Amino acid sequence: MNFMRTEQGLLCVSIAVTILLACIGILFGIISGSFAIIFDGVYALTDAAMTVVALLVTKLIASSEAPSSKGKLIEHFTMGFWHLEPIVLALNGILITGSAVYALVNAIGSILHGGRPLNFSQAIVYAVVTLGVTATMGVIGDRANRKIKSDFVALDTKAWLMSAGLTIGLLVAFAIGYFIQGSSYEWISPFIDPVALALICIVIIPIPAGTVRRALADILLVTPLDLKQQVDAVAKTIIERHGFISHRAYVARVGRGRQIELHFVVSENLPARKLQEWDKIRDEIGLAIGNEGPSRRLTIAFTTDPEWAD
Repeated sequence: MNFMRTEQGLLCVSIAVTILLACIGILFGIISGSFAIIFDGVYALTDAAMTVVALLVTKLIASSEAPSSKGKLIEHFTMGFWHLEPIVLALNGILITGSAVYALVNAIGSILHGGRPLNFSQAIVYAVVTLGVTATMGVIGDRANRKIKSDFVALDTKAWLMSAGLTIGLLVAFAIGYFIQGSSYEWISPFIDPVALALICIVIIPIPAGTVRRALADILLVTPLDLKQQVDAVAKTIIERHGFISHRAYVARVGRGRQIELHFVVSENLPARKLQEWDKIRDEIGLAIGNEGPSRRLTIAFTTDPEWAD
């Protein structure tokens, strides 16, 4: 299906499946009395809401990158919409972490108050169905993103695979609770749901940290060292080849966008050149840097005054 091979198509399917699964989870959680399942459903709804926002951002980015892009919105955002991508990724990670911390506090409170009763058979049915859906969505997203290479799809895929792993933990916990009914260990059963929820939250809380850290680095325009080193290497080659004095490189990564400013300090004693010759040097630099496309914004300037380069 071509629809499932695009960034927006995958996100649309993910939203629909997530909302359906979240509604089923909340319903099963209420029926079975499991706060862990209810949290799973609420977590899924939060993820679906952020995926909707991510889908809107990808559409905005795609529309701004189109050759025929026009309209009032584009006119107000002439630099594009790349800056929205890290904002959404950071917000998504923070919301996931915050909801997990809140659920952990509730789970600890429930444990201290003697736990809660649970219908394990209904909980097991939910866990089996959820495991099948989440694992399938995770595998589909992972395979498709090998070609798409989208941060949004990668985060969404990570969320599905993480949900599958957590569901396995729930399934094991519910199975244990089911089999100890009527035995001398039945007194443990009220604690299984809150303990399982607490363990799930402990696993979830640190997972978005890497995504949030990278997103904040993009928001703050922290210079990516690998790109800076590549640009400096290209600039030094150009300086040696054309007899320039020095250069200044300003590099930032904003979501999928790459912003590069290169200023070359040229000697006043060099012979004058036509504008076409300077443009050829720009083409030479752009080709050496690579990754040409709408997501790369490259500015190259030449000056004899170092103050203009700083």
